[in-house]
Amino acid sequence: MTNITKAILKINPNADVFVNANDINQITWHNGTTPIPKADIEAKMAELPTEEEERIARENLKASAKAKLIAGQPLTEEEADTIVL
Repeated sequence: MTNITKAILKINPNADVFVNANDINQITWHNGTTPIPKADIEAKMAELPTEEEERIARENLKASAKAKLIAGQPLTEEEADTIVL
């Protein structure tokens, strides 16, 4: 999923949209989805974590899940997802 699509879905989780070539100028809105202004999408994109931040967060979550499993503690759903997904 592109950062453009991620930003759109953060603004409108029900958006039905296609982004061609990861280009903010090539967005096709489907099934009556109200188009979101480019400036709003760009602002939301700036708030999203970078790929490196997401990778580090996943690694930390996996490490937390492993430590809890070893200690016999219950996992959060997000931690469990790192194991089964």
